[in-house]
Formats: sequence, C-alpha cells, structure tokens
Amino acid sequence: MPPTLASLVHHSALKLTVRAGGDRLDVPVRWAHVSELADPVPYMEGGELLLITALKLDAEDPEAMRRYVRRLAGAGVVGLGFAVGVNYEEIPEALVDAAREEGLPLLEVPRRTPFLAISKAVSAAIAADQYRAVTAGFAAQRELTRQAQTGGPEGLLAALAAQVDGWAALYDASGAVVATAPEWAGRRAARLTGDVQRLRDRPAPASSVVGGPENEDRVELHTIGTGRRPRAALAVGTAAALGTAERYAVHAAIALLTLTTERSRSLQAAEQRVGAAVLRMLLAGEPDHARAVAGDLYGGLLDAPFRMMVAERAPVSASAALARAEARPAAPADRPSAAALATADTAGDPLAALADVVESAAARAGEAVLVVPEGERLVVLAADGGAAAAACARYAAALEAARSGAREKTPGGDEDDLVVGLSAPAGPIAASAAYKQAEQALSVARRRGRVLVEHEQMAAGSVLPLLADDAVRAFADGMLRPLYEHDATGRGDLVASLRAWLSKHGQWDAAAADLGVHRHTLRYRMRRVEEILGRSLDDPDARMELWLALKATASE
Repeated sequence: MPPTLASLVHHSALKLTVRAGGDRLDVPVRWAHVSELADPVPYMEGGELLLITALKLDAEDPEAMRRYVRRLAGAGVVGLGFAVGVNYEEIPEALVDAAREEGLPLLEVPRRTPFLAISKAVSAAIAADQYRAVTAGFAAQRELTRQAQTGGPEGLLAALAAQVDGWAALYDASGAVVATAPEWAGRRAARLTGDVQRLRDRPAPASSVVGGPENEDRVELHTIGTGRRPRAALAVGTAAALGTAERYAVHAAIALLTLTTERSRSLQAAEQRVGAAVLRMLLAGEPDHARAVAGDLYGGLLDAPFRMMVAERAPVSASAALARAEARPAAPADRPSAAALATADTAGDPLAALADVVESAAARAGEAVLVVPEGERLVVLAADGGAAAAACARYAAALEAARSGAREKTPGGDEDDLVVGLSAPAGPIAASAAYKQAEQALSVARRRGRVLVEHEQMAAGSVLPLLADDAVRAFADGMLRPLYEHDATGRGDLVASLRAWLSKHGQWDAAAADLGVHRHTLRYRMRRVEEILGRSLDDPDARMELWLALKATASE
C-alpha cells in the first residue's frame, strides 16, 4: 500500500496532529511538497501533501483562507500540513474553519519536526511500497511460470486471475474464447469478442482498455504474439485499475502466453515437413507408410473419413467478376459473424488467412488437421463433418458475401482472390482420388467465379456455366464466324436455321415451322452450312460442337 495521511499521523517520529478532515486520512499520498506561494496550484499534479508556514498568506482572513483551501482541494491536494511556532504559534482558526468546510485534512506540524523529515517519510514509504510491488511481481512471475509449465494456458489464466483478484480470458486469432478463469467469466468474456477483433486489426503489439459489459468491471485487452498478425489475445477484468504488482503479473502472463502460443519456427517447419511427407505418401498410394510417419501428430485424422481441400490465390478480372455475379446465389440475411474475419484477413495473404481459420477451428475442437503449403497452393486434410471443414465453409461464404458487396461499390477491379476445391469424403486408400476431385472442384470454382465448390456440387445444375470461359468462347467464335459472315451479306439466316434445326433434334418439319419457312428451304440452308464449314451434320461430334458453340455465344 502507498503511504496515506493516516500512516503519517501514526508515524511516531513525526508527531503530527489532525486539526480537520479526520475522516479522510485514508487517502494515498503521492508526494510531500513545500510551497509558500499564495497560489501553488499551477505547480500541483494532485495527490500531494502540501507543507506550509503561511509565510505569504493572511492566514487569519476567513475569506482568503476559504479561497485558498478551495483552490487546493480543487487541484487534488490531499492534505495540508501547517508548521506552528514559525510564523504562527498555532494554526489560525480561519484556516481550520476553511479546511473543515472543504473537508480537506489539516495536519499540525510541531516546530521540532522539519518538513524534510516528512518528505523523507513519504519517500521511504513510497520506495517500500514499490519494493513490495516488485517483489510481489517477481513472485507472481514465478507462480505463473510454474502454472504454465504444469497446467498450460488454463493453469496460467487461473493463476493470473488470482493475482489480479479478477478474471482472465484467452482468445484465438479469430476472436473466439479459448479459455477463461474462473469458469463463470466465460459469458462475460464472450461479449468482448467484437473488441478483440477490432484490437486484432491494429498494428501489433496492441492493447486497449474497455468498460466491462454493463459496466461490471474494467477490462484490459492485449494482443499475444510476435508477428504482424497476433496469434491470440488476453483479456484481464478487474474492479479497479491495476497496481504495480498486478501490472507485473499481466506482463509476465503476456510473455508466457506468447511463448505458449507462438511455437518456434523450427518446430513449425518440422511439423510442416512431416505433414508434407504424409501427404506425399497418401497420394502415392502408401497409406500404411503414411500412418507410420503421421504418428500421434496426424494419426487420428487418418482413422476416419476426411475431406481434401486444395486452395489457390487467383487474380480476378472484370469478366470473372461478372461471371461470379451471375453464378452466385443470394447471400442469406443472417450472415455469420465470420464476415468480419473474411474482410479483415483478405487484405493480406488469402492462403495464410484460410490456414489460420482452419487451424484455429481445429485447435478449439481438439481435432487434428493437416495443412501443407504446396507452392502457390494450400492443401488441407480435415475430418469430414469436423470443425475445420465447417469453418472453411463458413469462411468461404462470408468471404463471398463481403466481396460481393465490395464489387457492387467498385465493379471491375482486379484483386487477389481465394478459390477452394473440396473433395467428397474419402479414406487414406482413396487419397489420390480425393486430391483429383479437389483439383476438379477448384477448376470449376475458378471458372464459375466462386470462392468454394464441393465435388458433389459439380454434378448438380447445368454444364452451361462451364462455357463462360474465354478459350471456349474464342473456339466458338472461330467455328461460327463463317456462318456469321455469310448472314451479314443478307443471303440467308444460317445461324438461326442451324440453332432451330439442332434444337429440334434434326426434325425438318418442326424446325421449319419454328422458322416460318418451307422444309425444303431449311434443307437447302443446312447443306450450305455443311459446305461453308466443311463439316457433315450427320456426324454427332460436329452437331455437339456446333450446339455448344451456339450456347457459348448465345449471350453475345
């Protein structure tokens, strides 16, 4: 505890006497200051015990003393020490009455007690309090370190909550609550998720102080991690501002949590090499060897059906953006809160953002996930129906909705986009087939301008959206150009006639009726098509190619 007026009054060597404000002696004293100025307020910071002899004061003037004392109290001076036997044999009643009216503690300082003794007593008490705080801080660091070693982050949070006489919570990179101490603080911590997400967007390291939910407490938020993007966040809730010892404990917890959550780069690289080896063995058709290498790190992932994901970053052009606008389903009104995460993370590396989302979800659920960077790709093995696969789907949906709104404001701009292909559920034996399925779904996602496509979705709907490709349209334009050039001379409508004839499966009467011409006229036109193109319409491949070319150019 810092020194108080009460502790100074009880100091046996000072012999101080309380003349006013005896009910306010428990206030802390930040310093003892001597000033004989008529108005020392400009030089006060608040929390001082002001020592005077009234050398330049008319201490017997009641009105002057009321103004003087009122100014001191307004400046935050916590007490007034008056030396008797110097300029006044005893404290004038005008000053005593003014102090009583204002509620400012007034201490009588005997002549034999020099002001220097009071200043030394205050200084010594402050130093002793600081030493106690530092000693308590070091003890807290030792206890937090012990708990981190034996109980992990949960044990560390419990020790921190006890040290600050409050509660503590740990959040992951997405802002989700990972652990709290005590347990009752879980709901309170969850209500601060939005503040944690805003803190994550600031340059690291970052911290902020927020009012607790419903003004329940004072909460400090701190980012955890050494990189540009924080790996986690710590919340500490207390009834009042932290003291020196508590501040030491919080800083120690931040350092320990950083060591806990930020695995060494060598360990990360080693795990990544193991994951890459497991993936290569699975794709090579060696599931038994893959299990042996995976061990406890990824072994559980291979004991149940999993999904293979292949993700790439791809530049999106204006035409692709238009294709996406046509193919994208309407976003539901109750879009999950992951949209904030999507819009925040896509400002950086989209593959790293996806890896963070998947790994964070797997860590919260306690499930294994294999994430392997592969050049410009990211390959992920996640449990079918697990938290990681679900988080990927939610992230893709939120990302698509966020970018849809952005393109409505700024259409046609190029940007780094994320495309993901997701395989059907598979086992280790079928890993190679699952990888091919994910690649196929990735190709379809890129063509359709979608963020994520599942392999099961490829068989649904129409094949026609796949024709929205520049290479396909160039082929179609080249195939049909001679017919368009013929029609441009006004010598017949061969393109429309060919479309009608193919749509009626080569039925002359039905196609001629649609065109409003005689069937002999239609036969003549189809012979001209064969002559101009050099292709026989009796060839099913030619009919198929012509029909697809007509569909690919239908919107032009």
